[in-house]
Amino acid sequence: KRSGLPNIIEGLDTYDFSLRPKLEAPLVRELENCRFAEEDGRNIICVGRPGLGKTRILDAIARAACDKGYSVKKKITADLLEELHASLVDGSYARTFKRYEKIDILYLDEFGYDTFDANATKHLFRLVSARHRKRSILLAANTGFKSWKRFFPSEAQAVATVDRLIDQATILRFTGKSFRKPKQILGDDIE
Repeated sequence: KRSGLPNIIEGLDTYDFSLRPKLEAPLVRELENCRFAEEDGRNIICVGRPGLGKTRILDAIARAACDKGYSVKKKITADLLEELHASLVDGSYARTFKRYEKIDILYLDEFGYDTFDANATKHLFRLVSARHRKRSILLAANTGFKSWKRFFPSEAQAVATVDRLIDQATILRFTGKSFRKPKQILGDDIE
């Protein structure tokens, strides 16, 4: 319950890897053993357009980690950064920061969905730096690394943060068509 994961999570055994042939199914399934969390806090980063299965794979890995006794917390990246910034107002920043720093596996979803302001960038860099090579981060992003600099106020901040995130990380790149399909389409084509 405390993890923030959905109640129902499908494991990787039912994931259709034939739609993502560049992802090697045995290697991705191996991540459910959670050795990455024991290997100096190795990060797992999934990048690709929306609807390709990044969150589903990370949910399965995070659930496996919970089942193995790791503490896990899933947060929308913007919500986490807003929470850290708001904690400055009520004086609980140190406690809030420590909570996210100490969790075994921090799972950040929707990374870079919106731009970060200077405060958010500062909180993100501090948190990524504090966890670097100590505790794992699972991260789902809808864009590749080259475009991440547009989410940060400066390229230097982007480079410093990304450098720590990708250091020794396992990066899964998702390509292909979206799993998401409309139920019904009515009317003529729109040009």
